[in-house]
Amino acid sequence: MSGSDINRRDFLKFMGLGGVGAATLSGCDMPTTITLEEGKEKVVAYLAPEEYAIPGIGVTFASTCKQCPSGCGVHGRVREGRVLKLEGNPDALNGKGLCQMGQASLQGHYNPDRITQPMARKGGALEPVTWEEAWKLMKEKASGAAQGRSAWFTGTVSGHQSVLLSALNKAWGSKDHYVYEAINNAVGEAVNKSVLGDAAPAYRLDKAKVVLSFGADFLGTWVSPVHFSREYSKFRTGDRGVLIQVEPKMTLTGGNADLWVAARPGTEGVVALGVANVLLSKNQVDGKQLPQAALDVISQYGVDKVTEISGVPGDTLVRIAKYLNERSPSLVLSGESAHGHANGYQNAMAAMMLNVLLGNVGETIEASNSMAFDELKAKHGNSKAMLDFAAAADAGKYDVVFFTGANPVYTAPDHLAMAEKVAKVPFKVALSMFPDETTMAADLVLPLSSPYEEWGTSVSPYQPTDAAISMSQPLMKPLSAETKSLGDILLSMLKYQGIKDYEGFDDYYAYLRSELDGLPGSVKAGKDGDEFWSAAVQRGVIKVPTKAGSLKVNLGDVSPGGHQSGGDYPMHLIPSSNQTMYDGRNANLPWLQEAPDQITKIFWDSWVEMHPKAAAKLGVKEGDFVRVESDQGAVEAQVYIYKGVHVNAVAIPVGRGHEEYGRYAKGNGVNPLKILSSIVDGKSGELATHATRVRISKVGRSEELPRLGGSEVQVGRRLVNTVSADVFKRTEGA
Repeated sequence: MSGSDINRRDFLKFMGLGGVGAATLSGCDMPTTITLEEGKEKVVAYLAPEEYAIPGIGVTFASTCKQCPSGCGVHGRVREGRVLKLEGNPDALNGKGLCQMGQASLQGHYNPDRITQPMARKGGALEPVTWEEAWKLMKEKASGAAQGRSAWFTGTVSGHQSVLLSALNKAWGSKDHYVYEAINNAVGEAVNKSVLGDAAPAYRLDKAKVVLSFGADFLGTWVSPVHFSREYSKFRTGDRGVLIQVEPKMTLTGGNADLWVAARPGTEGVVALGVANVLLSKNQVDGKQLPQAALDVISQYGVDKVTEISGVPGDTLVRIAKYLNERSPSLVLSGESAHGHANGYQNAMAAMMLNVLLGNVGETIEASNSMAFDELKAKHGNSKAMLDFAAAADAGKYDVVFFTGANPVYTAPDHLAMAEKVAKVPFKVALSMFPDETTMAADLVLPLSSPYEEWGTSVSPYQPTDAAISMSQPLMKPLSAETKSLGDILLSMLKYQGIKDYEGFDDYYAYLRSELDGLPGSVKAGKDGDEFWSAAVQRGVIKVPTKAGSLKVNLGDVSPGGHQSGGDYPMHLIPSSNQTMYDGRNANLPWLQEAPDQITKIFWDSWVEMHPKAAAKLGVKEGDFVRVESDQGAVEAQVYIYKGVHVNAVAIPVGRGHEEYGRYAKGNGVNPLKILSSIVDGKSGELATHATRVRISKVGRSEELPRLGGSEVQVGRRLVNTVSADVFKRTEGA
């Protein structure tokens, strides 16, 4: 075949691009020549990098990060057919920012432990099978799916993948879709819905002069941390805002606070009531915005009583109230450590009460503008879904369960006996990239593409102002020919069911093109067909119409609720989350295993954070192993001693302690979620992740902690010398 005989489409096939190249070619009206200046990169819609690859010159494609539910937009830098680096998409909610989880997601894409072909259980073990064998097994075993005895158990899903999943459940006559996230804001959302009529209002940090946060780690893992990091920079610019963090264990947000306050776990609502009491009685703030019932409760929580219950000094309460009174507008938030108790709902309600009292509703808390396409909105997860699924599986409700994007066998506490309940389901299908605990318990495993090998759309659960659909597109050829996207698998299932609406689509790409072609003209801004598609994938986001929201204030009961007594377990357990391991999904990424924790600087292992007074009382030093025991079990790990944890609490980071999940995760560290007590929030039904009480005992052995630098001393010299602010001021002019 001569050069004059080969056309662009044949060239792509000749290069082995097959479906991706051909599908993309038909969907993009790109120029056949692209000028690349040396040393510069150009953002383009995906075509086929090999067609214009120049050694050493990078080309950037827009896509979407899937490392957490936030769904940040990314720009992937591709050179010579390989994606090498990710950064934030300036057109997305996260802007140019991207957290370390997003940066490290490429190690998931290139991970040597990825599942690269279907597997089926034979003789008690999972064995490789072909896709033809996998579909045949589905046909034999999944007959119960069409009889309404099926369920899906997923992480947060949205966009057109969610549309296909809903269509499949409808075809099967099933309504059971459990959407689970171990790290969530479900309690706060329930309070928002009750008080404001809006579960996810816009939190305007950029407008606030003071932010009072009760455990909302908005710089770490709360709601949309990259977006809030951008808001936080505005909050600190100009008339510098004051950040106050009230929590029992210092988070990344707490480490950035002007005033960090260690409150006894579960008493955050009491602290909020105490601050309100000072505002009304000492600062003479007008309480007319509060109902009389709320004022009556507040009057019962004077400074001395609040100090006795929470351990927060009275002068600190007065100082917090002074900031709130003198600097307006303010913003009060609540998060994981406040919500994770039997009285978590009341803690969140008390925080919202402060917003109402201070007039923040309508100022720094604005109504969200929800996107007009309801079917594309995110189905956002919570922990109650896991509890409900465990009960249904135990009752034998299902013949078939499909798992994707969630790992309940790992994250579920031992009291749920999740592995045993999953085993009761006759046929379990896992759609997964990796051999995690839930995947390895399945009867059929279908290998998923990487997010950077597939087409798709997603919608962020938190969209405070503008609404947008995020685009995912292949940044490079699939590393394995046997993996498929979630969209392609769902579409194949629908076609297998004979649903005529989907029979005309060769693949998920064709379906997606058709769906986006059907968007109203107001979304397309005068573009149509290939022009609109090319613009969408080049920009990475599609701005869509919104439905204007509104806020109404209907404050509920602000009574703080009761507090769990210690008994034989005097200490509080704090299973802390961070931006490395998150909920355990990142434990197979060595970049994040070796990334030091932002506060303790420890890596590649688990640890137990203890206050110096608690450590001295137990007689342990840094590096000693201790046993942390609850009424449900025990774990052992090394002690790290510092003042950023309440004296009556110990903190263990979440995310390690896997029994499966590949070479970088398996057997590394401990999983504190396993020893959580069977306590739930009394109002929302959410798992009370921070309500477990424990006792600590010495194990009798010690090792050096795997910590950045090992210590602050090297060859007998301190690496960084620190002085107090007062000493610095006295020596500044010397």
